[in-house]
Amino acid sequence: MLTGKQKRFLRAEAHHLRPIFQVGKDGVNENMVTTINEALEKRELIKVTVLQNCLEETAEVASALVEGTDSELVQVIGHTIVLYKPSIEKPTIQLP
Repeated sequence: MLTGKQKRFLRAEAHHLRPIFQVGKDGVNENMVTTINEALEKRELIKVTVLQNCLEETAEVASALVEGTDSELVQVIGHTIVLYKPSIEKPTIQLP
C-alpha cells in the first residue's frame, strides 16, 4: 500500500505523462492486462484513458486493471487512470 505522501509524489511524476493505453467498448481483457503489465515493468508509472464508448465505469476499469496487473492505483481523474508498479528488474522511481 502507498502512503498519502507517496501517492502525492507519484501524481506529480505522472502529471506530464501522456496516456499510453485506451480502454474502449470491449472493456478490460486478458490481452490488455498482459500488455499493461509489460509496460508497467518498463515504465513503472503509466496513464490509461477510458474512452467515452466504454460500457464500464472508470472506477470498474481501474479496479479490474489493479487486480489484473497487481499494481497500485495512484489516481482516477475524469476518464484517466494512473497506475504504479515497481519494476522487478530495474526500479527507477525512488519513493519518498
